[in-house]
Amino acid sequence: MNLKRSTPVNIDRESLSGPALRTFFRIAQLWNLSNDEQMILLGISARSTYYKWKKNTDVVLSRDTLERISYIVGIYKSLQILLPDEKLADDWVKRPNSAPLFDGRSALDLMMSGRVADLFIVRQYLDAERGGWA
Repeated sequence: MNLKRSTPVNIDRESLSGPALRTFFRIAQLWNLSNDEQMILLGISARSTYYKWKKNTDVVLSRDTLERISYIVGIYKSLQILLPDEKLADDWVKRPNSAPLFDGRSALDLMMSGRVADLFIVRQYLDAERGGWA
């Protein structure tokens, strides 16, 4: 049996970064996220980097940052499908949630750990609620 190593997917970070960042900032505005909350979700600690990105989205983001934004976009998409009322969908991330995963906290509270895994968990939860994993 000949098993080939799978090669990592090549991501064109240069062409994806600007649109991803612009989409993230638009979602952050809709969710009324503070600058600090946005920085945590993006996985950055330097305010100078954050403000540079806000001013000019023509940057090349790390794979980690692109992955984080991908989860945020997926969360946004799932909420738009699950809650067709845009205001309810956008407010959901900050509302207390009685699901066992959240234990009375909001999804944003969970995502504020700064760990990319928590973004994945919220995305996975919403995908399961939609009845799919896409």
